[in-house]
Amino acid sequence: MASGIQTLRFRGPENKEPAKPQPEPRHSGILQDQLRRAQRRPWTPKFSVAIRIMLLVRAFGAMYSNIDDCDEVFNFWEPLHFLDRGYGFQTWEVTPQHAIRSWAYILLHLFPATLVHFMLGPGKRPAFFAVRYLLAIVSTVAECAFYRTVVSKINERVGRYLYFMMLFNAGMWNASTAFLPSSFAMYTTAFAFSYALEPATLSNKRRTLVATVFFALGAIVGWPFALAISIPFVFEELFVYGGDRVSPQVKNSWLVQRWTRFLTVVLAAALIFIPVIGIDSLAYGRLTAVPWNIVKYNIFGGSERGPDLYGTSPWYYYIHNLLLNFNYLLPLALISLPALAVTYVVDHKRLGFVTPSNDQSSPFTLLALRLAPFYLWLTILTAQAHKEERFMFPAYPLLCFNAAVTLYLVRGWMEVAFVKVTKSPYQASRTLLFRNFTLSLVVGTSFLSLCRIRAMWVYYHAPLSVMSNFESVELPQLLNNTGLLPVFPPGTPEEDIPVIDLAPLKHFDLVLCFGKEWHRFSGHYLVPTGIRVEFIKSDFRGQLPRHFQQTLAGTDTSSNSLWFRPQTRYVPTDVNDLNKEDSSRYVLPETCDYLIDLDFPLHPAESPLEPRYAAETKVWERAICKPFLDARHSSLLTRTLWLPGEAWQAQNEFGDYCLLKNKVLLKSKQEKVRRLVRE
Repeated sequence: MASGIQTLRFRGPENKEPAKPQPEPRHSGILQDQLRRAQRRPWTPKFSVAIRIMLLVRAFGAMYSNIDDCDEVFNFWEPLHFLDRGYGFQTWEVTPQHAIRSWAYILLHLFPATLVHFMLGPGKRPAFFAVRYLLAIVSTVAECAFYRTVVSKINERVGRYLYFMMLFNAGMWNASTAFLPSSFAMYTTAFAFSYALEPATLSNKRRTLVATVFFALGAIVGWPFALAISIPFVFEELFVYGGDRVSPQVKNSWLVQRWTRFLTVVLAAALIFIPVIGIDSLAYGRLTAVPWNIVKYNIFGGSERGPDLYGTSPWYYYIHNLLLNFNYLLPLALISLPALAVTYVVDHKRLGFVTPSNDQSSPFTLLALRLAPFYLWLTILTAQAHKEERFMFPAYPLLCFNAAVTLYLVRGWMEVAFVKVTKSPYQASRTLLFRNFTLSLVVGTSFLSLCRIRAMWVYYHAPLSVMSNFESVELPQLLNNTGLLPVFPPGTPEEDIPVIDLAPLKHFDLVLCFGKEWHRFSGHYLVPTGIRVEFIKSDFRGQLPRHFQQTLAGTDTSSNSLWFRPQTRYVPTDVNDLNKEDSSRYVLPETCDYLIDLDFPLHPAESPLEPRYAAETKVWERAICKPFLDARHSSLLTRTLWLPGEAWQAQNEFGDYCLLKNKVLLKSKQEKVRRLVRE
């Protein structure tokens, strides 16, 4: 062929048959679908999709959920505010001589607060919500990791039920963004079970290591008692074959290997103690092991001290509380083990085996061990006299998991009954009965939870709403009336008007007081800089928090360079662990410029120490008032759930949650500031 000449060659048609689509691999989880096994697998949101949806809901929770526990404010938000801004309230739990709250845990939340301070300026409200957004993100990742493991290791339908149960649940709404060690333990429990749901095997070292580390992290950094949730996991690691097949000849060596591996991992996980004890010892100025202090106070504190000083509740407290937050998911969770036993008898193929051999664990045993932690945790807490809602937080995802398993097993019973009656597995695979049944229960619990969430916002959000209006309405108006705000010509575009600067408030030396509403104080992050918060005497006879020490007298300052707030080492003499009242916490009502008080005009309750301040119109003027539910005089059903319509709301009674201002005192301060401005 001559050079430079190009030719084209055409390839003839190839007689190749198109590749047949490969069937999807059979699901290998503990629970096996018995209908439609040859068809497309059930739909479940992918991890990326699940994260986006969950984060949207949790972000709303960060914005709009209430603060339901005064411990969250006084033991965590206030110490964080002290680290961030240098002042705040201090409880006896955060003093060196008692030290049952970990500065290491609090320090984890400092970064978002300081980052917002650096980016957006000195305003404190954005820092509050930045911390809540961080909690929402961590909770979202933990919940979605747990959900995807349930999909792959248990069953796809169970995972789907679990996801939507957690997504809209009122209990998860409260716990996911709460600044509490029990919420932290909830995150670590969800992360731990995202590995612990896998069967234990000698070859799966990752399961043992990662799950143990997360359990230890929740106990050491968060709440030591949460470690009890891991007991079934530990039992499986040490004694249950799991995914191993072990003949009698090698059982002893198998036990030695399992025990050796687990103890090695426990020693590795115990290294978490080093930074935690180091940070807490640095903060308190003495060697401090906070997890041990918590256990010592709550269990070995003696008859004069301990958690019972702060109230006791009947055995059914958690039943009532969980029914409020989880509605009928609670009974579904409670019957999960009996439902598993019934399934073993009537639908044993759903458990993925026909006849288990002696050298392996049955799926029945493995699933029972995964359902047991919720029962164990509920039993332990019920046995305690002192009960609080937050104590159940670590088991909230597990409650949803147990309920999801029960729902799936009940669906299986229905399938078995349908096939037995119709004699047609094909007809059973085509009917919508089972899908509609499970869908109705998942949608139903979500609807009830949304009604509960709405009720909590409408009925009890007033403390946060009042503080928001205090900063955005009342204080700017005070500055405006005093001439401390710039005046803009009429018609000035809104975008040309800068954010109101509340810094001139320092000239007023304002005092905001709390009396009987001390337990609903939402924290200094929601009180603008320049306003001092104090308590006035009420009928409460317990110990209220003190202000963090502002001077270093009596404080070890030898290593100040390593700890930026050495005042945390100060040993106050006016605190106790017996909940005894200290009169130094109070100021006189007449020294308060503003006062937060709750008034029920339809059913007034007053005493010499708790008068109706809102009715004393000669002294106090209502600056801001928001409705607050009078639970004692409202219907049980309508105060539990919110529904639109006058007929429903007519069953409720409301009081006024008010910010009151001292007319005479504020007027004199305004005159004083005006004189300063003129000068």
